[in-house]
Amino acid sequence: MTVKAVLFDFGGVLVRTRDQESRRKWEITLGLEEGQLSQLVFESEAARQATIGALPERAIWEHVAETLRLDNVKLQQLKIDFWKSDQLDTQLVRYLKSLHPNYRTGILSNAWSNARQLFTETYQLGDVVDEMVLSAEVGLAKPDASIYLFAAQKLGVKPEEAIFVDDMPENVTGAIKAGMLGIQFTGTPELLETLSHLI
Repeated sequence: MTVKAVLFDFGGVLVRTRDQESRRKWEITLGLEEGQLSQLVFESEAARQATIGALPERAIWEHVAETLRLDNVKLQQLKIDFWKSDQLDTQLVRYLKSLHPNYRTGILSNAWSNARQLFTETYQLGDVVDEMVLSAEVGLAKPDASIYLFAAQKLGVKPEEAIFVDDMPENVTGAIKAGMLGIQFTGTPELLETLSHLI
């Protein structure tokens, strides 16, 4: 089947955390084990509910503040520090742009209610892809097959005509089960080399 569309995940692919230094400083200050802060932010029940749009993004941080007993000033500083090492992969952005007009492109992300604003205003991705399929907006999340099928429909292609790239193995497996060609992201050079043989 001819490839007609390419979809990238956002966090872990298009935007990646360079290092954990700023998060680790907070963990040390708060007496947390390494990795506990990220776990609290990303893996709480509030985060799971926010991912499918059942709670707003602020509910996650309210949970963090309550759990860690942070006042609003400290919470706001933690939020800044938590994201400060996130960096856009401009090489992948250029690649996505280069696919137009021959291919349809999209971002398929498990993301919270503030994601579209973040992606378009902070990272300027609004004109890079044809569609953004965000879990909080559609009430579905990877690796549920339904969200991949929804994304294919939005792009006007069959699932088997789409390539999906994600850093999480279970999300790649979900894409494959939905009929897409799934690729696990391990690095930009490796990904571009793989895609050069498929497109």
